[in-house]
Formats: sequence, C-alpha cells, structure tokens
Amino acid sequence: MSDPSFRLLSFQGKTRILHLSWMAFFISFLVWFNHAPLMATLREQFSLSDAEVNTLLLLNVALTIPARILIGMLVDTLGPRRVYALVLAVSGVICLGFAMATSFQQLAISRFLLGFVGAGFVVGIRLISEWYPARELGLAEGIYGGWGNFGAAFAGLSLPALALAFGGDAGWRYAIACTGVIAILYAGVFYLLARDTPKGSTYFKPKKGGAMEVTSRGDFVLYGLMNLPLFIALALIVWKLGPANLAMLDATTSYLLYALVTIMMAGQFLRIWQVNGHVFRQPVPAFDRYPFKQVALLNLTYMASFGSELAVVSMLPLYFLDTFDISPVLAGLLGGSFALMNLVGRPGGGYVADRWGRKLTTLVTLAGIAVGYLLMGQITSDWPLVLAVALVLFCSVFVQAGCGAVYASVPLVKRRLTGQVAGMAGAYGNVGGVVFLLVLSLVSPALFFVVLGGFALVILALVGLFMDEPDPQTSEVLPDGTVRMIEVS
Repeated sequence: MSDPSFRLLSFQGKTRILHLSWMAFFISFLVWFNHAPLMATLREQFSLSDAEVNTLLLLNVALTIPARILIGMLVDTLGPRRVYALVLAVSGVICLGFAMATSFQQLAISRFLLGFVGAGFVVGIRLISEWYPARELGLAEGIYGGWGNFGAAFAGLSLPALALAFGGDAGWRYAIACTGVIAILYAGVFYLLARDTPKGSTYFKPKKGGAMEVTSRGDFVLYGLMNLPLFIALALIVWKLGPANLAMLDATTSYLLYALVTIMMAGQFLRIWQVNGHVFRQPVPAFDRYPFKQVALLNLTYMASFGSELAVVSMLPLYFLDTFDISPVLAGLLGGSFALMNLVGRPGGGYVADRWGRKLTTLVTLAGIAVGYLLMGQITSDWPLVLAVALVLFCSVFVQAGCGAVYASVPLVKRRLTGQVAGMAGAYGNVGGVVFLLVLSLVSPALFFVVLGGFALVILALVGLFMDEPDPQTSEVLPDGTVRMIEVS
C-alpha cells in the first residue's frame, strides 16, 4: 500500500508536515478519549449512576459540534500552524482540570470543555492538503487521520495500565494528567516546526468569513438545511440533560440553553445570508462554482462512519465488561480494539479512493459498515469472546476506511474552503456521536448496533444516487484577481 514517490520514512518537506500533523492529532484524541478506558474506575470512585455515566459520554462530544465549525473557519483564515498549537495548549490545561476534579459537577464541566480538543482534526486536513498533490492526498490524509485517530485506541491500551502503575485511588488522575502535559508540550513543538504551506505557495483564504460560500440558489437552500442538524443535536443534548430525562439541569437552565442554541442558529443563518445572498441577485461565474451536494453527502457519510465510531468507542469498554464479565483492564483493552484498525483502515480507505475512485470506495465502505454493525447486534454473552472481538475488528476496518474515503474527497471540493468543508463534515461526525449515544441511552446495546447498521444502509443509497467523482480541475482566484486552474485528479 505505497506510492513510489511517497517517502514515509523521511522527516523533510511535506513528510515532516505529515508526521507533525498526525502526532498532533494523535495527542488530541489521546486527550479527548482518556476517560473512556477509565470509566469503570470513575464510576466506582464517584459513585456515578448510569445516568451520570451517560451524561459524561454525551458532554464529551457536545462542544465539538460548534467547535469544529469554528476551528474550520479559523484555520482557513489564520492558518493551521497557529490554530493547532492553540487547540493543543488550551485542551491540555482543561485536561489537567478534569484530572483534579473532586465532584461529578467538576467532571461534567471539564469533560464538556474537553470536547474542544476534538476540533483539532480539522486543522490537519487543511494543512495536509496544502503540502500533498491530489494523487497522494487520499493516502496522506488517511495516514494523518488513521495514525492520529489511533490516539483513542492508545488511550484504551495504555491508560488503565498507567493508572495501575501509579497505584492508589489517584492513579487515574495521574494517568489523565500525563496526557494533558503532553498536549501542552507538543503545542510548542508544533508551533516551532510546522509551516502552513511550502515555500512560495499561496495560502488561499475565503472571500468572506463566518459561513461557507455556496454558488447557486439550490445550494443555498441545501446548505441551510444541512446546518439544522448541528443545532438540533445541541438541543437534544439539553433535552437529554434536562428535567424530563437525566435531570442534570433544572427547568430554568434548560430554557436558557434552548434560547442560547436558538440565538446561535439565528446568528448562523443571518451570516449565511450575508455571505451568500448575492446568489439570488446574480449567478456565480461558472469557473467558480462547486456542487454543495458533495459536501452534504460527505457530511452524512462521516456521520455514519466517524459518528458511529465516537459512540461505539465511548460505550465499548463497559459493553465488554457487562456482557462477558471480564476485568476492567481487559475490557479497556478490548474496547480500544475498535479504534486499533485506524492504523491501517483510514490510510487504506484513502489509498483505495486515490486509485479506484472516491464514490466506489465510499459505497464499499458503507456496505461494510452496515453489515458489520448488523452482525454486532447479534452478539450475546454466549458468544466466544474471541469471535466477538474479531467481529468488532471486521466492522472497524470499514468504519475507518469510510473515514479515510471521506477525507480523501474533502480537499477536492473547493481549495479555499477546505477547512470549512472539513469542519462541517467533522461536526456531522459529532452530531452522529450525540444522536447515536442518545439512541444508546434509550435502547439495548444490541438494538443500538442495528440502528447504526440501518443508518449506514440509508446513506449508502443516497451516495449511490447522488454522489459524483471530483472534476479533473478546480479553480481558485489569486489575491491579485487572476484565476488559477488546479489539477485535482
């Protein structure tokens, strides 16, 4: 699975940027999911109820929804170097706060704020696209996403053992604090060594900030519709935490948060009109158009792949613990196995997309995701543990490959909007995490897996009907007003 011109063992030029980027992403996911393999310990020490456990899982993905949109805009405007360093440094500090928490309320607040670190992924997508040509982009983005995403698996593989090594009731605190210190230190390393573009290259920026540019009336409507689930997901979190469900929020606080979400939504739609209202007055020149349906389909595919992964990675350690009556350490290791296949799955999905087409690869991976989850819905305590783990790994291969296929396509939509496209697709991943975790709180794990499989089948049909291969060329307008044609395939 290699390209003759793809020098993975180098630490010069574009390969240095690739290694710096995947390591930043690895650390961000290590921090983001450092609680999952230690959840059994947290449940015991803080005497957490099932409702409180579900609350922490929900809060962990809540802030990432708006954060990925915001970070996508910032990276397109400020550049990846500064934005990634900022994300790592801030999240490292918040992580230390989680490690020092002494109550459920402190755990919940710091876990909610830590959702910010999940937005770091968007930064590297834009950075890699600046350094790699289209023929290598799927593989490069796949390595970035796959090796970086392995941070979640590494958390499951290492943190329970590290907590045991520290020993005592505070072992988990030291283990989690270590990940925060690593993030802070690496923020400095990344800022010193990374560069936004190769020397002499132009960093294309959006013409206007605050909302993604669209290029037709129909795309304006579709863009508006695709924004709705982002705010609905936030409202669902408030509803789930409110007095009618988990009762973690009182009625007054819930109404205030609903009002805040509504204000955010109104502000976003106003900005969408300010940026794109001109499409109703005059057509966008043909050379500058792009089909927003591509963005919409990539959003939904990422929801089916990464969104499901977020939910499954969060619940799998406790699922193995409760289903097969094994030790918490072994449950953490097996739960982390779902993200283990990121090492080869995402690069593999990106590589196959480079060679055999984005649409075909997306269809195959969605089919594999559907089959994998539907089979996981049949697991019971009577199954041999080895067979259950093998099925989890099978499903994981297609989930990770689907993520790789999505981000092999994202940079080919519109160069100057890559951060925003990546941010919106990434936000849909978190929408999936929120929605699927809500489903998990309402149904049995078996039915939860069936829902994931059924959703993948629906998206498979939509991709088959509406997705296009990227055009062989795209255009960008240089700062001096001239138009440059860019080869993308």
